[in-house]
Formats: sequence, C-alpha cells, structure tokens
Amino acid sequence: MKRLRILIADDHALVRRGARAVLQSQRGWKVVGEAANGREAVEMAIELKPDVALVDIGMPEMDGVEAVRQIRQAVPNTKVLVLTMHDSDLMVRRALEAGASGYLLKSDLTDSLTKAVKAVAEGKRFLAPKVSEIVLEAFLKMRSHYPPGDKPVTGTTPRETEIIGLLAEGKSNKEIAALLHITVRTVETHRTRIMIKLGIHSLAELIHYAMRHGIATAQDL
Repeated sequence: MKRLRILIADDHALVRRGARAVLQSQRGWKVVGEAANGREAVEMAIELKPDVALVDIGMPEMDGVEAVRQIRQAVPNTKVLVLTMHDSDLMVRRALEAGASGYLLKSDLTDSLTKAVKAVAEGKRFLAPKVSEIVLEAFLKMRSHYPPGDKPVTGTTPRETEIIGLLAEGKSNKEIAALLHITVRTVETHRTRIMIKLGIHSLAELIHYAMRHGIATAQDL
C-alpha cells in the first residue's frame, strides 16, 4: 500500500485520538491534520490536500454531509470516508449523494477502519456490514414496487451502461475518462444524458438503479 496522508474530522477528541492510533499503526500512513468542526474540515482539506478525509456527520458549524460536498468540490482527488454513529438509510444516501466513497459506523472503528481507508484510497466504495444491509433493504423495498420479472425499459446505450456501472462503483468523472480513454467533458455529457434519460436526480438513485438492473451488485459497492 502506498503512503497515505489522512485528515480526521470529528468534534470528539476521544474519537480523533482513537482513529489516529489505528491509522498510524499502518506503515506509511500519516494523519496530517485533525479538525473539530465541519468548516475547519473543509479549510484543512483545501490546505493539506490529504489522500483520504475521515469525516463525521454530526459536527458543529457545518454538518458533515455539507463538509463532504465541499471537500469533494474543492479537492476532487481527496476521497472521503464517513465515520459516524448514524445508521439510517436517509443519512447513507445523503452522504453518498454528497460524494462520500465510504460509510463506516463508529462501532466498527477498531475492526474496519484500516480496511475502509485502504478501499476508498484505491478508488473503491466501502460500506460497513450493517450499512450494506440498510442499503440492500432499501433496494429490496424499491424493487418490490415492480411486478416480478417486470423491469422498465432503459434505452441506455452500451457506453452509457458502462458509465453507470463505473459511477455506481464510486469512480469520479476524471477516473472514468482515464479508464475509457475519453475526455472528462465527454463523461460529463454522458452523465447528464443518463440522468435525464432515466429521470434520476442523485448518485444514490443511480446506485439503486444499477443494482436493480444488475449493472452493479452489493459486493461492488
């Protein structure tokens, strides 16, 4: 695993201390900064440009979801892993929509933190086991609205389907462009066309769509 520079953002000093101890036990990993609120997290991410930002949801001054959104917009190369005690489907969807690559519960910090950081640093998605169950339950509930064997006609092209799968896996526009040997502008055009064509308005909806149509599975996320 390459050297990793990590930012920790949480308003509880004890959580930051615990996360730092787990992360810096890994060879080559370095915690380059700690933020105690959402606004500070964004400012430090812009200044330090870490490889991974560990962000809590419930923080003062700016909530974690907005912090995730602003970090991803300002420092697109920084992957964001949410570390929180909130385990609702709504919160998971909000975090993914904001651009988070992973969602980990604080109860899983000791067992899964290094695995989660490694995954998001490599451009993959990571959902804690309990979070995966929440996402799957929401997907099954959504799928139940369709009669057995009945799937809406999509009309997407093979290239659009390929891009849907890559977006669902957590790839950025820049990463997709490099993988498919096309320009970032072309990826953005495809993405906009896909959203309009499918009537989808968020990344979370796109992930559910990809799972429903077998373009991505829970194991890919």
